[in-house]
Amino acid sequence: MSLPIKTAWRIARRDLNARFRGLRLLLVCIFLGTAALAAIGTLTSAIERELASSGQELLGGDLEVEVWQRDLKPDEREALAEYGKISSGYRMQAMASTPDAAAPIELKAVDASWPMFGTLTLTDDRTVGAPSGMDAWIAQTALERLGITVGDSFKVGTVTLRAAGIIRDEPDRLSEGFQLGPTIIVAQDVPAKAGLLQPGALYQSKHRIAFANPAADPDAVEEALTKQFPTAGFDIRTRDRASPGADRFVRQMSDFLTLVGLAALVIAGIGIAGGVSSYLDQRRSSIATLKVLGATSSDIVRIYAMQIGVAALAGSIAGLAAGVLVTPLLAGALQGLLPVESGFIIAPGALLLAASYGLLVAFAFAAAPLLRARTFPAMALMRSGIVPLARDKRALLATALGLAAICALALLTTAQPMLSGGFLIGAGGALVLLAGLGWGIQALARRLPRPANPLLRSALSNIHRPGAPTGALVTALGFGLAAFVLLAAVQSAIDGNIAQRVPKEAPDYFVLDVPRDKEPRFFALIQQDFPKAAIRTVPTMRGAVIAYGPKDTMVRVADLKEIPEGAWALRGERGLTYADTLPQGNSLTDGQWWSPFHKGEPLVSVDARFAEAVGLKVGDYLTIGILGVERTARVANIREIDWESMGFNFALVFSRNAIADAPHNLSATIDLPEGADTAARGRLLRALVKEMPSSSVIEVGGILVEARKLLEQVSLATLAAAAVTVLAGLAVLMGAIAAARAARTYDTVMLRVLGASRRQILLLQLAEYGLLAGVLALVALALGGGLAWVVITQLFEFDWLPDWGEVLGVLGLGVALVLGFALAGSLPLLGAKPARALREL
Repeated sequence: MSLPIKTAWRIARRDLNARFRGLRLLLVCIFLGTAALAAIGTLTSAIERELASSGQELLGGDLEVEVWQRDLKPDEREALAEYGKISSGYRMQAMASTPDAAAPIELKAVDASWPMFGTLTLTDDRTVGAPSGMDAWIAQTALERLGITVGDSFKVGTVTLRAAGIIRDEPDRLSEGFQLGPTIIVAQDVPAKAGLLQPGALYQSKHRIAFANPAADPDAVEEALTKQFPTAGFDIRTRDRASPGADRFVRQMSDFLTLVGLAALVIAGIGIAGGVSSYLDQRRSSIATLKVLGATSSDIVRIYAMQIGVAALAGSIAGLAAGVLVTPLLAGALQGLLPVESGFIIAPGALLLAASYGLLVAFAFAAAPLLRARTFPAMALMRSGIVPLARDKRALLATALGLAAICALALLTTAQPMLSGGFLIGAGGALVLLAGLGWGIQALARRLPRPANPLLRSALSNIHRPGAPTGALVTALGFGLAAFVLLAAVQSAIDGNIAQRVPKEAPDYFVLDVPRDKEPRFFALIQQDFPKAAIRTVPTMRGAVIAYGPKDTMVRVADLKEIPEGAWALRGERGLTYADTLPQGNSLTDGQWWSPFHKGEPLVSVDARFAEAVGLKVGDYLTIGILGVERTARVANIREIDWESMGFNFALVFSRNAIADAPHNLSATIDLPEGADTAARGRLLRALVKEMPSSSVIEVGGILVEARKLLEQVSLATLAAAAVTVLAGLAVLMGAIAAARAARTYDTVMLRVLGASRRQILLLQLAEYGLLAGVLALVALALGGGLAWVVITQLFEFDWLPDWGEVLGVLGLGVALVLGFALAGSLPLLGAKPARALREL
């Protein structure tokens, strides 16, 4: 007859230590896994909720139509007006100047309806709209660069403006993308008055629509406009995709953090299994006593399941609290990259999911040791210290059910089921691999010749002796060391990408909209102070790909239901150029370059990555639209582009006769001699502004600093997330060593009775763990390195650039920590009293 639930709970409560002694490893593993998932889910939910709820504010409307180098035509504007209120404006690079200073800026011209959503606030706490007349709202950094204060005047192009206020919060800043200079906001008519909208000038006209019918579907409107104006070169965004760069980054980070959470869960599960086994081993006398007094196997399971459940619940609650508390730290690391609240965030769905994962993991991995202890008689339990309990095949079913539930939950709740499923399969394969490796290590140790050194001989025997915890240690050490490799490889690969993608050597300036007829004067102005400066100019214009493919079966971009993966050049308008020779830093992979001043059929050279994405081959055709005019060219060659270089790179380069007659200006790079004088740099910028007011200069140094800062923020966020797996791995390592303490106590006592010294016992422990850690370091290098490769190349789409010296150094640190834990775990054993220990066995 089974004990009543109340009686079983009373026994469980009395036996359960208030500080969870014996169940601390279970507690820590559940805590880490739940905390990681709670923080991940809360942060991701908060960002996605903010992007979704603030889409109109981030975009400045329900839908935005952007077109390069021109304004909307009357019929285009009429079509947009049918859907609601329009707010129009321009965005461009420009130069702001005073008699004593000049600074590259990002000029934003807006009409009286701006902002239709959100508010623009100034540092003096004023809430304002579009400036009027010649007033301008100016960013603090632009104010500092020009050396002026509020109320002072400065020039942009050919007009004089007044700094009327300093921008504190710009509502649609995030949707504008990467910033190439401090912002200055002016009235819509200022660029035309300043001479910045000349034919061929590189500027964007932006038109935001606030729907008259709030329930209108933005995607349906986008589709209708695309069909109505297939050759207009519209780049359209909706409130649901207000910031595509932010959406993509959130998706990548979410995928990565999901992998981190699942990895922490897998490692935590291993620790839970070891912790419960160790706890029940310590309670074997209590279990045997209860059985002698008449408790059934079901009573045993019920009593200790209650204890384990309480510990798991406590760990889950603590983990949820920690996840909520740590989220502001992660949000702070991503400030400026993403719209996320800086305070505490409560996401009930994410917290419930994290708690469910934690309790399911506790059930799945605690079931086997718990059920194994229930079916054996009291005598077997009392002798389990020297006669290990056999495995209960029924426990495997419970574990399998728990793992199936975890997998189902992961696949049902993830936005990337293929990714999560692949990881779960990989994690399962890794567990099987490590289990097989543990068996193989024992078999190999059994067959190896016995070393002459007694310490090594004993260490080798400990690996394969009956009841040896080698299997558990191999699994724990394998995943723990793999966590070290994962962290080091991800971190060093991101650092490598920072070093490669943000080059140390780059042109000092990019110059846009250099008039073609003033190119000789442009060179003369620069060489006046810098005769050894390296100057390169290229013709630049904007256009959209309209169709591509074999001549008689060309694919119209407007007819595509979805843009092919990697075919980014099909989205909106792109930079175009023409050239007589192969551009610097490019190499042909197929076809031939045309002769200078080619006069035959118009030709085009296509980037290899883009050609592969859309299936373009030499001999196919490409149709583009420039300022509403269609032009078709034959693909003459395919080329590789060094996109990492800080020069001019164009996916599409045409022969001169294909597009040279379209209105356009030149773009230029200026590379000044090393150590160029600061005062001379200032004179050059002022001279360029004076003689070519419609041109704009971009300082590359500022771009590099900003790019490095953004990548370092990503690096910090991934470091914080990946550290969870390392903490989980450390907990499992300590737990695996602690779980073997009972058997180690017996071994240590016997060795001491036979005359072994403390030093010899410690060396024996270090030799045993050293042999295992040495073998598993190679396995961890493959496991952790493989997962890091997936994270870097598949999720972040970075190059695989780990610092193997750093990775091996961190792995060595992990091995040293293993040996340190082994030594620390052995010290208490040396204090065991032989007589007492032998009585308790």
